[in-house]
Amino acid sequence: MGAKTGFLVYADGDVPGLLRQAGLADLALTASTMRLLYPGWEIEESDGSTLWDGVYPPEGTAYAASWPGVEIIGDQRVMIDFPSQLPEHLVAASIGRRLVLHAMHSVVDWLAFAMWEDGRLVRSLSLSPDSGIIENIGEPLSFELPYWAGDRPADVIPWPDEDEDPYPLPFHPLELGEDALRALCGFVLEGRPEPDDIDADSIRLHGFRVQDPHGIDPALREAALQRAMEAMGPPRFFSLGPDGSLIERGSL
Repeated sequence: MGAKTGFLVYADGDVPGLLRQAGLADLALTASTMRLLYPGWEIEESDGSTLWDGVYPPEGTAYAASWPGVEIIGDQRVMIDFPSQLPEHLVAASIGRRLVLHAMHSVVDWLAFAMWEDGRLVRSLSLSPDSGIIENIGEPLSFELPYWAGDRPADVIPWPDEDEDPYPLPFHPLELGEDALRALCGFVLEGRPEPDDIDADSIRLHGFRVQDPHGIDPALREAALQRAMEAMGPPRFFSLGPDGSLIERGSL
């Protein structure tokens, strides 16, 4: 699995139903939503994306769309281990509405999702095989029940001729993550599509460069990382010698 997400949805009701009615998102309305959710930040319009790709935008970029009754904002900053600690102003913007957070990262098999109703957290789950259950607040939602009941065990295939330790969780977080996507938002990124799934690639999102005036510019951070990598010089490769010592290749 290679899916990654980090996004919020604000909705006046059922998210999948509202997204199925979504047309072209108004740029001015979307920009107004961005200013509300990023107060005091530098916001600059940039290239957009689709719901398929835009749920995990590059660092320093947000993809967003506002339609009557529903808004979507993709931003890596909402990928937090404890969804209950989502910044207060983002939760306050959901008063009288539903707020959904969905975040997962395929490299570490991490999943987090949460749902608020009228500003009240009703469900939050965050877990990964390395960290275990990080946060588990509220009663499991209906789509989760087969996983907690043991009906969807993690299917780990060991490498040939190697023993594999049991998967440290009773199910695979990314499999639950896809079911959470479908149940809460009406679409999936991977796996078998169903007839009622929303075509996420057909929904356009506007793009914005967003910069915290008190934070570090991602471009400067990337430049510093590049300079550090260049200062390291070319990679060196080693082999194990007969006595177990490390021998640099090319020095034999």
